[in-house]
Parts: sequence; C-alpha cells; structure tokens
Amino acid sequence: MKREIEYELSRNIRRLGGLDIEGGGQVVVQDGYAFVGHMKPPKGTSIIDVRDPTNPTVVAHVAPPDEWSHTHKVRVAGDIMITNVEMDRRHFLRKGDRIAGLRAAGLEDAAIAAELGVELADIPVLEDALERGYHSGGFRVWDISDKSNPKLLSYVRTHGFGVHRFDMDENYAYISTEMEGYVGNILVIYDLSDPTNPTEVSRWHMPGQHVAAGETPTGKGYSHRLHHAMRVGDELWAAVWHAGMRVLDASDITAPKLKASYVWPAAIPEPTHTVMPLSKEIDDRRYAVAIDEEHDHKPGRLHGFIWVLDVTDMDRIEPVTAWDLSERASPWVGEPGVRFGAHQFREKLDSTLVYATWFAGGLRVLDLSDPLLPVEVAHYMPEYPDGRAPQSNDVDVDDQGLIYLLDRNRGLEILEMTL
Repeated sequence: MKREIEYELSRNIRRLGGLDIEGGGQVVVQDGYAFVGHMKPPKGTSIIDVRDPTNPTVVAHVAPPDEWSHTHKVRVAGDIMITNVEMDRRHFLRKGDRIAGLRAAGLEDAAIAAELGVELADIPVLEDALERGYHSGGFRVWDISDKSNPKLLSYVRTHGFGVHRFDMDENYAYISTEMEGYVGNILVIYDLSDPTNPTEVSRWHMPGQHVAAGETPTGKGYSHRLHHAMRVGDELWAAVWHAGMRVLDASDITAPKLKASYVWPAAIPEPTHTVMPLSKEIDDRRYAVAIDEEHDHKPGRLHGFIWVLDVTDMDRIEPVTAWDLSERASPWVGEPGVRFGAHQFREKLDSTLVYATWFAGGLRVLDLSDPLLPVEVAHYMPEYPDGRAPQSNDVDVDDQGLIYLLDRNRGLEILEMTL
C-alpha cells in the first residue's frame, strides 16, 4: 500500500513578507536595503527598501548593458555598489566554438547538434553568437549614496565570458573573471580608492591556467577554475570548482601567495562553490565550511554536501564531517527542470549558524556548535500559489537577524527565526 509523505515545509522560521520579482543570483542587505542581482536579462539589479519587512518596495533598478549580458551578482560596501557583467547563457553559447571543426570533419548539422547536445534549431543561434562575439564582460561600479538613483562611476571590461561571482570591501574588489591568455576564471584584484577608475593591482591563478605562458591545463575544459575568493582578514578563501579549495596569503595585496589547498577525492562528483572559515575557533580548533554546487543529478550518484573542515594546521587540512539533505525532505524532487541539492551559504560565518540554500530544499539552517555533528535547527521551503518548485539560490541575514531568501526563478522571501 502506497503511503503519502507529509512534508514539513517550515520549522522554526516564519515568513514576514516577500516580493514577487524576477529570480536572481545574489542578494545582499545593508542598512535597510536589499540589493538583488537578477538571473536573466533584461532585468539587471534591483535596490529594495526593506526597512518595513512586511512591505518591501523596489526603489531603483539598473539594467544590464546589453541584451546579451546578465548582471546576476551584486555587492555593496558603504556607498559603493559593484555589479558583474557576464555573458548570458555562456556555457550553451560557447558550444558554437566547435561547429567549424565538426563541419571540417564532414559532419552534417544534425550530427553536429547531437555531438554538442543541442537541438538542430540551436545551430544558427550558436553561429549568430559566434559571429557577434562578446565584448561586454567585466564589472560596473555605482554610487548608491542615493538609493533611488544609482549613478554609474565606471565600467571595467575584462575578457571572455566576463565576471562571475566576486567579493569586495571598501578598498578592493576581488574579481573572478576570464582573462586573455588563461583557461577558466582567475582572480584579479582591483584597487577601489578611486571608484571612477579601478586599477588592477594583482592576479592569481592555479598552475595550468596560464596557457599563453606555456602552462599545460590540468583539468578538462573549465573544470579547474576560480569560482570566487572571499577576503577574511589577510587571507583569501578560494573555491576552485573541481580543483577543490585554496587559501591565499593576501597580506601583500600586490602578490597573493598560496597558503593551503585541499582537493576532494574523485568520488565526490560536485564542484566546490564557496569556502570560508568560521570567525571564531571552537575548542581551540579552527574550522571552515565549504559547500558544493549540485547540477543535474544522476540517480545513484552522491548529492552535493556541506563540508566542515579542520583548518587548524594549514598543511594538514582535513574534512571532519559532511552534511546533506535527504530527497525525502522536498516534495519537488524529480520534477522536470528542478535542481534539488546544495548551492550556497550566507557568506558571513560570524556565529555557529550556517544559513544555506538547497535549491528545491529551500533554506536550511545548521548549528555547528559541535563541528563534528552539524544539527539542522530550522528550515523553510517557499510554497508558491502556482505550485512551482522553489529553486532557492542565495541568502543573506541583516543586522537584526532577518533572513532574505532569493529564488533563482522568481521571488524574494523575508523570514524570521522563531527559536
């Protein structure tokens, strides 16, 4: 006899308010305003007044520079906002690079489409993009002293796809971007002392990325690349996709140096999305948190994890536990086009609580008081009127402890812990 599963959509969290907006890649909150980088053009970046969390209001919006770009990442520091500029549908469109070679090998368009994993009707789309090229990638710097009227201060163009995720503070921007002569994204650090003219101060890449200098790639395609690096004191904590994680010594900002590294075993299928240390030691040990990004899941394959690593000795980094979420926790698992697993956590680990987004699993809040035994203390899965599955993509928490949960497809939720 088939037994119906009862799903607990929320525990120890209540909804205060929300906003029906286009989906996004990142949300950050500062001084009563939420900044949302939207996933798809023509939407760009929205500034939202959340001082009344029951009635969030969009006060400004800036569009992408063109129809071929998305600006799905955003950060703020004081009165400066940075938004990325990256080729929309970049991985799909770059498949067009192989068409000429496949034609030269004698393949017809139907066979080329099969080889590329696209539809036959996609071939002219890919060819158009190849002929058009892409020259908009980079980042834009804005004056947001007037939240209702952002003013563009500068537009720094980089190369290739452009800029993906990044970090910033009052002094520097830590940009993950493609650059000419390199395979995959590398770290480029820019001085923001004059926001009208950000200037490059240094670069860092993994061995094998700088092909123009004669290096031999160590990964397949773009598998070994920087996702993004987070500044923590004089360190930069870098997630480097299928190459694991790296810690850089940034005490000399003009010459970041490798301080530590860890590469997960080949049995772990998903790439590393974000890694950061807890702000305080526990029992005289230093710990860090890493999260995978789960893509198309294959039945029987491991899901993505949250990892807790003992990083007390940088020469002997060791994962001490991993946490994942059962498929039984979400009613949307298995629906077409729905991603289920791990993605991102709030990029500020100032307590033992980790706020993580789990795509169709929504928001999961873990307590790492005992780093060897993470305990989920709260969760929240949005329930939409049209029945669509949540694709929780990013999360931030404001100074009052309110939680801002951003969906990849549509919707911003403002939540409160009830513990």
